[in-house]
Formats: sequence, structure tokens, C-alpha cells
Amino acid sequence: MPLKTILLVDDNEQDRAVYRRYLTPYLGAPQYTIYEANSGEEALSEYARLKPDCVLLDYSLLDTDGLTLLQDLQHLGPPDSLCAIMITGSGNEALVVRALNNGALDYLVKGHFDRELLVKTVAHAIEKNEWRQYQARFHAELQTINQQLRDSLAELTATRQELDQKNQLLTAAHGQVQVRNGELHAANRQLARTNADLDNFVYAASHDLRQPVHNLRGLFEELRRSATFNDPDEAQLLHLFDASLHALATTIDDLATVVQTGREPGEQATERVVVQEVADEVLQTLLPQIVVVQADIQTDFSASPSFTYVRSNLRTILLNLLTNALKYRHPARTPQIQVRTYLAAEQPVLEVQDNGLGIDMERHGAELFQLFRRFHPHAGEGTGVGLFLVNRLVQAHGGRIEVESQEGQGTTFRVFLQG
Repeated sequence: MPLKTILLVDDNEQDRAVYRRYLTPYLGAPQYTIYEANSGEEALSEYARLKPDCVLLDYSLLDTDGLTLLQDLQHLGPPDSLCAIMITGSGNEALVVRALNNGALDYLVKGHFDRELLVKTVAHAIEKNEWRQYQARFHAELQTINQQLRDSLAELTATRQELDQKNQLLTAAHGQVQVRNGELHAANRQLARTNADLDNFVYAASHDLRQPVHNLRGLFEELRRSATFNDPDEAQLLHLFDASLHALATTIDDLATVVQTGREPGEQATERVVVQEVADEVLQTLLPQIVVVQADIQTDFSASPSFTYVRSNLRTILLNLLTNALKYRHPARTPQIQVRTYLAAEQPVLEVQDNGLGIDMERHGAELFQLFRRFHPHAGEGTGVGLFLVNRLVQAHGGRIEVESQEGQGTTFRVFLQG
């Protein structure tokens, strides 16, 4: 995965040097490839050539001002794709508001920020822009699904009209046709309501979409149960709708889960958790996958059999780590997975070790827990949310995660559950 690129736009060479030094990698900070421009004209040229992940833009330039350049940069890419941070010489509130209204994702006041604030601001702006791009793609997919449903409804409506005409001729002699016609009317009314719901569905936030999707699933199952389709193309259309609905529901559930992890841990009750009980629940949940891949999973909780934690969070952490170990198994050998707990400096540690595909930590270590990152897309389906959730849950309790991995050999996750 290539490093994120930053374009520094400032006509002051000393300021650019300071920003470059601040963005030089240090322990725990992301790494960037940095380019520079000392004028608005050069900035436009470099942006068109590089398409950087983020632009640090000084408001005062010799040949233009930051607001004008901000608008010019937006014309070089798709709408809402520019990730820019405006750097002003003062905390002028009106200028800041204009910059944000014109497309800047954040701002900094020159001389009033240090390395830590700059690094955090850049990382947050890039993550916010990536999330914005993901939402745009997500809504585009919803619009496509909505159009497919409209096309499906049009075809079913035409079929209904044809059956209505036949029903008028056969009503007296064929009571079964009447029953079928009534079922078809009900199915079409359900699909009409579904289509109306989807008009609003496209514009709803992710946490508002879960119930409508569950409703769609129920309506679809009713249609599949009650209606008969003689045209193979219609059956294929229903199959495609089923697959799309499953993918949509999975994405929405993952997004809703991400939102849930933002709660403060104080809002959830802690208790004395017996680790073996949680592990038994998780292993029972994963039993079909374990049987299919013939995985050998060994547990040892003798060194720390129980501790105080949010039970549901511990279950989610262990479930995601074991799911990844099974999903990203090495095709040439039987999965061997070791799960154990112990104490390190009076802190409970959960360790999950596997002999799977492993991860190139030099390439991917810095982005291992970022949202929607997948490092073995060929190995199975997924949304790149699992490790992000694990990290968020652990950090919410003041803990941390250490990872050791060698590509082709396997991975060890050490989860220090409490800070």
C-alpha cells in the first residue's frame, strides 16, 4: 500500500521546512510522502499531477489567496474529493468560516500548533475525506439498487396486467386463477410500498437504514414464497436482488457497529467475566467454519481465568480475532490457533496466535487498524471493519494491541485489555 501524499503550499521556505519536519515519522505517527509548492500556480500543477491525499494550504500567497486557490483546486477533481487544511496567519473567525464553507476540511493558525496537533489534524482530515468518499460510493450503490427495484416493479406490473386480462375471461371456471391473482396483487402492493420506502432510504443515515433493510428482507421472502415466476429472467432477477440485499445489509450492520463502538465504556456495565465461558460461546458461534476448515483451536486461560470487563466487548474482540484467523488461514496447512490469557504488570492480556497467511508489517503495520482496510482480499469476503472494531473497543477501555506477524508464517495478536 503506497504512503499517503501531502502537498505543502506555502511561499515561505522556512514554514515549509517546519511543516515537513513536523510531518517526519515518529513513533506511533503515520508516514507520508511530502511534496511542496511555493505558489498558487505551482500548487495547481502539482495537484493535477499528484492528486495528493491532503493539501496544507497557506492563506497568504504571493500570486493568489488561499480561498481562490481552494476553489481552483476543487475544479481539478470530482465534487467533494478535495482534502485541504487552511493555514491562516491569525485566528480571524470570518476567514475561518469562509475557508470551511469553501471546502476546507479543517484549519490551523500559524504559530499556534505543534507537531502533535498538525499530525492529528492531517490524519483526521484524510480519514474524514476517505469516509466522505466511501459514503458517496455507498449512496451510488443504493441508487443503483433502487433503479433495479424500479425495473423489477415495472416488469411485475406488466405481468399483473396480463394476468388480470386472463382472469376476466376465466373467473367463472377457474377459481385457482382468482387465488393466484389475489396473491399477485398483494405481492405488487408490497413491492410498491418497498419502492416508496427506498426513495427515502437513499438519503437516510446508516443507523436509520437497518430497520428498512430488515423490512425489505421480510417482503422479499414473502414474494419468493407466494409468487410463481415462469420466466427464467425473472428468477435470475430475484436472485440478483437477494445477493444485493445481503451485501447491503452486511455493510449497514458494519457501519452501525462502528457507530456503536463510539460509546464511552462507562455507559456499559462491567462484570467479572469468566474467559472460558466467553470462549465457549464464540467457538460455538464459529463451529460451522471451524468444522469446514478442520481448524485446531487450543485454549489456555489458567494464568488469568477471569477479570473485570464488559462481557459483550470481550466477546466481540475474541470473535473478530478468531474469525480473522479462520478466514485468513494458509491454504497449504491445517489452521492451528492458540488462545490464552495471562497477566502482564497486573494487566490482563488476551493472546491469539495463528499459522495463517500473515501480514507484511513493514508495508501495512501503520494502517493495520484503519477502517475498511483489507490486506488479503482474495482470501474471502469482508468489509475491513473487524480489526478497526477490536482496536476501538480495546482503546475505549484504555488498553492497547501489539501485533507480531510474518507474511506466510502467521500472526500473533496480544490484546492488553486495560490500561
